[in-house]
Amino acid sequence: MKITIEFDGNEEENDARTALDGYKWKLAMWDLDQELRSIVKYQNSIINHNQTASSEEMDTADKIREEIRRLLENYNLSLD
Repeated sequence: MKITIEFDGNEEENDARTALDGYKWKLAMWDLDQELRSIVKYQNSIINHNQTASSEEMDTADKIREEIRRLLENYNLSLD
């Protein structure tokens, strides 16, 4: 498959960069999701490194993961 994207002039430079950086955004969201997953699954605290996450921290991480997926779904996107 071949896709061609054309932009006219300097005014659309930001749009071009956004289009080209889409994969990087997906990778960043994946990394964030994995950090949150680590809090929930392994109880690794992101607040107090080298300590166990509190139940509140784990609940919050889980809710943020759910919200990320809800937002991605609204845009017909997925981390998979």
